[in-house]
Amino acid sequence: MAEKVFEVSMAVTEEKTAKAMGSGDLPVLATPAMIALMENAAMQCVAAELEDGMTTVGVHMNAEHNKATAVGKTVMARATLNSQEGRSYVFMVEAFEDGVQIGVGEHTRVAVNAERFLAKLAK
Repeated sequence: MAEKVFEVSMAVTEEKTAKAMGSGDLPVLATPAMIALMENAAMQCVAAELEDGMTTVGVHMNAEHNKATAVGKTVMARATLNSQEGRSYVFMVEAFEDGVQIGVGEHTRVAVNAERFLAKLAK
């Protein structure tokens, strides 16, 4: 099986800072924003192989945020599919600023039928 990897980038804006998101009081990349970018990379990593009407939802994240990133910088997240068993996908996720790793972790997503998943919420 070929290795599945997906990368996605974002600019660090004021709205994505710890101060703006309420996860801290400094104007640096918020950990929740970094984790959302990692999750997005993982979601997109397997999206093309899913059947119509299916998507994945995040069910577990274990991540470290090891380096601050200033507003105006660009952060890239990479998701590498480590394993897939049934509907469960496990990824290694990493975040980088200028080629330097700022975060790393393991993320699990589960494939679900989007319509059925949302219908359960309406009950």
